[in-house]
Amino acid sequence: MADSSLLTIPGVDRFPLRKPLPRAHIDTLSRDIFVLKKQLNAVILAHNYQVPEIQDIADFVGDSLGLSQQAAKTSADVIVFAGVHFMAETAKILNPGKIVVLPDKNAGCSLEESCPAAKLAALQRTNSNFWTITYINCSAEVKALSDVICTSGNAVKIVEAAPKDRDLLFVPDENLGAWVQEQTGRPMTLWRGNCYAHVEFRRESLLRLREQLPDAKIIVHPESLREVRDLADAICSTEKMITYCKSSPAKQFIIVTESGILHRMQKECPDKQFFCAPVIDVMRGPTDPCHCSECKYMKMNTLEKVRDCMKQLAPRIELPVHILQRARLPIERMLEISARA
Repeated sequence: MADSSLLTIPGVDRFPLRKPLPRAHIDTLSRDIFVLKKQLNAVILAHNYQVPEIQDIADFVGDSLGLSQQAAKTSADVIVFAGVHFMAETAKILNPGKIVVLPDKNAGCSLEESCPAAKLAALQRTNSNFWTITYINCSAEVKALSDVICTSGNAVKIVEAAPKDRDLLFVPDENLGAWVQEQTGRPMTLWRGNCYAHVEFRRESLLRLREQLPDAKIIVHPESLREVRDLADAICSTEKMITYCKSSPAKQFIIVTESGILHRMQKECPDKQFFCAPVIDVMRGPTDPCHCSECKYMKMNTLEKVRDCMKQLAPRIELPVHILQRARLPIERMLEISARA
């Protein structure tokens, strides 16, 4: 565990303020979920941003790429997806014959909302030479309009593999797209969308924290603003963040992404110290006290909702057949490119 003296740094939280469930209640719910999992032949997939008690009962915890790969190869009859709606849709696209449930049907994504399929189709009609590379944080309808899907973990590889004679259209995250352009040198038209939880990070607050933790490495998610990425010791997906922290000789890390990942980091690196980068509430201005970044959608899922969705096999993810078929192609293309040496 981290030295308690470091936990009193003004404006710094190791974990977000969230009323913990009583241990006995967690244990009871976890036992119920384990019984249901055996009865249903279910697999539980959880994103790195889920609350700790959900991560702890999951069969696999990872980022969008890892979760997609697990969904593609599962032999389970039921997929319980503890994440957000587009992730569960991806699992359904890859497993049209399986039951896919999402603990909270309202667990959405600001990036997904920023890119309606009709508006994307209208933009595509302006250039018949567009090759559309779509970040996985989007609806099934948008995936069905895409040539290939990417995640933050493989976006550079996907762009490098894109046809050289096509005009690249990258949707929907403009910050990830800008970072990929920097890495690859490939010009792209960028959709003007972003993740609200990542654009809250600001250069000034991160600089102040670095002054207080001068030995800490700064690890930044590429959905963050350029002003924040420029301060990073490493820019990477959540899965690669964990790999970096495990292999680095450093003992302190400032993590610039959604704070849920700190639970897994602390479990896998118990001898190291992790700190949430502070964010400023852009709706209330720079005078508002700093706090940790939390995705309100990710945190809609709870252990109770995981149990209940398994009991009821609902809310279920259902998609029209033509969307399932068309959206599967760019996802499979992504998985094939990702598997290349």
